[in-house]
Amino acid sequence: MKPQLLKVPKGLQKSFSIRQDVVLYFYNRWHYHPELELIHIEQGSGTQFVGDNISSFQNGDLLLIGPNLPHYWRCDEKYFQRESQLYAQATVVHFSESIFGKTFLELPENKSIAELLFKARLGMKISGNGTEKVKKLLKELLNAQNGNSIISLLQILESLSHCPGVQLLTDKPYLDEFDQFDTDRINHIYQYSLSNFQKKISIEEISEVANISPHSFCRYFKSRSRKTYSQFLLELRVGHACKLLSEAKIPVARVCFESGFNNFANFNKYFKLHTGKSPLQYQKEFRKIPISSHLNNLAATL
Repeated sequence: MKPQLLKVPKGLQKSFSIRQDVVLYFYNRWHYHPELELIHIEQGSGTQFVGDNISSFQNGDLLLIGPNLPHYWRCDEKYFQRESQLYAQATVVHFSESIFGKTFLELPENKSIAELLFKARLGMKISGNGTEKVKKLLKELLNAQNGNSIISLLQILESLSHCPGVQLLTDKPYLDEFDQFDTDRINHIYQYSLSNFQKKISIEEISEVANISPHSFCRYFKSRSRKTYSQFLLELRVGHACKLLSEAKIPVARVCFESGFNNFANFNKYFKLHTGKSPLQYQKEFRKIPISSHLNNLAATL
């Protein structure tokens, strides 16, 4: 399951790149590159894949993705509808550690930045205090006409290194040497799964999409994704349920079935396994609805 090698253009007389993307939907392809990527999602929501991590993204998210760590942003289905007036927007920085030279990051004053870049190999979602300053610095760097942009980048990294809200997205870095010729297979698997996870997908069905035998598919998918395909589908379904519980005003039982679970007991079991909370607890936390309302919603569906 190989992502696509992406060659990042830097432009003339530039040691790193910064750009603002305003598009119908985000980068709908599993890819990687040797540069680190700092991305501020200004507008957009959907599902993100970073290494073996599956989670949702939304307006305001700030992520730092390490070198050669595969990633993939898939906007919600509403962004793909023809009549939709939605758009996705992000500021994206690509840079290599080598632009700082061989010994600069070894200086004691730069210890926090060096540690930040090392952790980025696992993928980082950064939130909380300090992120607004980083977003402001990114906007200034994007609009800067003159001045030393390397100093501005260092200011951004220094600020990031002191942000307390850091979530590491994977358990271990990706060290594989990727073969770009296998890119289409994983993208077909991901796109099909994202479009059909609300219904049952058999191994025979997804194996046909991947154009390999069912037995080979199971070994292939686990060796590349670090999880079984059934685990992958469960994470997609739980992630979709989290989004519905936090955003949509619908009963919990309906969330269960719209997320691809056909059994309420299994829904509760796997939701709590992945989030540490029951669906009702999760909904209460994110929507601040009194518990009596939750019970009324549940009773109305039984």
